[in-house]
Amino acid sequence: MCHGQACGRGKSLVFNIDTYSYLLIEMAIFLLKPIGKIYIRRYFCSLTCRCCSEMFRGNLSIIGSNKPQGALHGIKILDMSRVLAGPFCTQILADYGADVIKVEQPGQGDDTRYWRVDGEKSIWGSEKKMSCYFAAVNRNKRSITLDVKKEEGKAILLHLANDADVLQMEEFGLGYDTLSKKNPKLIYASISGYGAEGPYAKRAGYDIIAAAEGGLLHITGEREGAPTKPGLALTDISTGLYTHGAILAALQARHRTGRGQKIESSLFETQLSLLTSVATVWLNMGKEATRFGTEHPSIVPYGAFKTQDSWLVCGATNNRQFRVLVGLLDCPEVAEDKRFESTDQRTTQEWLIELEGSGMPYGPINSIEDSFKHPQAEARCMVDAMEFEAIANRDLKMVGVPVKFGDTKASIRRRPPLLGEHTEEILLEAGIVIGKVEWLKKHAVV
Repeated sequence: MCHGQACGRGKSLVFNIDTYSYLLIEMAIFLLKPIGKIYIRRYFCSLTCRCCSEMFRGNLSIIGSNKPQGALHGIKILDMSRVLAGPFCTQILADYGADVIKVEQPGQGDDTRYWRVDGEKSIWGSEKKMSCYFAAVNRNKRSITLDVKKEEGKAILLHLANDADVLQMEEFGLGYDTLSKKNPKLIYASISGYGAEGPYAKRAGYDIIAAAEGGLLHITGEREGAPTKPGLALTDISTGLYTHGAILAALQARHRTGRGQKIESSLFETQLSLLTSVATVWLNMGKEATRFGTEHPSIVPYGAFKTQDSWLVCGATNNRQFRVLVGLLDCPEVAEDKRFESTDQRTTQEWLIELEGSGMPYGPINSIEDSFKHPQAEARCMVDAMEFEAIANRDLKMVGVPVKFGDTKASIRRRPPLLGEHTEEILLEAGIVIGKVEWLKKHAVV
């Protein structure tokens, strides 16, 4: 297991100070706060773990370095999105080094703070506004609470937007034209259910509805079975992926032109694009797609096969691989050979041994536990951990960053924020004096 860079409760400096004072403050933070434990733990982990060893040697800075933390270091993003598509998008950008400020409603926050599975309450103790769902897509962010329905809250948001590189929204609430007049470099990224125009423009977006109306559920499931929802909100997640890529492209365009722009993405349009070859076949041939379970419409055999104790997937994608498969089964008379009926009489492990080194694409169907215990997951540091006082054992485990950079390392620097945890810090950074901050708190603006 690899360990993240910091728990996010470190320095919140507003004024410029000399390097000597800065180091003294950092040392005090190191000695007085529980986060100190994670540096000790990372040192010992670095003795055996390649990824943590790189962190400890300085590829990811440890204490008070002004060295860039990632490819997007210096980019500030205001994130007004919630639930999954938008937060997933901005978490990727945060992992790449951007300063992401999550704007949440006072007292309530993101809906997913309360989305807990059975038994999850026990791991969070007295913290009522945190969940594994929220934690999964909101690391490396700071949280500010702000009631933008109030004039004072809206004014603060506009003030923050003037200094932002990107504004991520899920609704068409604040107009791009207004914001871009004061900040022409602003990239305004909006995620909606169906897009800004058209008869469905005002409808809210939900993953399962977009998956249904966009064709995914029609092609997912067994041949004669009912439509099946994928085990993850793939349309939401894919929309976040599309939008994060669009933001990066817009940042590059701004580098060339000096101007920001408005970006629109939607769950419905994303889902249509994900149909890929299924869509192209229908568009050019008028041929309707059907459900194939785990099988492939053009390649046989290709799919999941029952073994004695579980399942595995195997496919022959070309003639060479098919000949390999026939050779493994020792059945030149494929149509008549009874050994084709023996897949469920051997264990998955027996089949894996048989297929090893054959050149065939294959693999077991792993449980979630097996997936994270996979040797490749460990080798690629796909489990990370960070100290978090809100969780019972003070050790929050997270999925690692899936993209590795050669120079500008992606990193997990902050654990997911508590609701409004950084409100005062962000307001002070924006030049709002402490007396005004107290007034905003008193009047429930923040």
